Amino acid sequence: MIFVTVGTHEQPFERLIKCVDDLKREKLITEKIVIQTGYTNYIPQYCEWQKFYSYNEMQNFAKQAHIFITHGGPSSFIMPLQYGKIPIVVPRQKQYNEHINNHQVDFAQVVQERQKNILVVQDISTLGSVIERYDEIVSKMSKALISNNSFFNDELQIIIDRMYSK
Repeated sequence: MIFVTVGTHEQPFERLIKCVDDLKREKLITEKIVIQTGYTNYIPQYCEWQKFYSYNEMQNFAKQAHIFITHGGPSSFIMPLQYGKIPIVVPRQKQYNEHINNHQVDFAQVVQERQKNILVVQDISTLGSVIERYDEIVSKMSKALISNNSFFNDELQIIIDRMYSK
């Protein structure tokens, strides 16, 4: 199963949903596809969809999905990483009126370069080939979700110890 989410941002993200629906129509994707369409006006004809799913439903889709495709919102692409899955991230772009600026593009690129655990697709025309080669591509990538929480906590403890040892 492939799960697609566009998040809860109020601007439509028809470009992604229409592309995935077209790939399913053309039988370039044969797996079942479930889409969370959000505020998008386009109604998928070849995929299961719902405007919004609950947090628990999203978690279940993240666990079950073979491929998790998402917009560039950090909460959305961190979710599949928590289950050891490499998400395909298609950032919303200002030029298509999908967001007010290109912060999703910029952020996703930085995460891809630093963490090397997401696949960023900016050119939607390449999404089909990325899906087709997904297993091959991700087999060479780290599925680790790198957290700085422990480092932060250790450093904070050092600061606190210094403050109270005087």
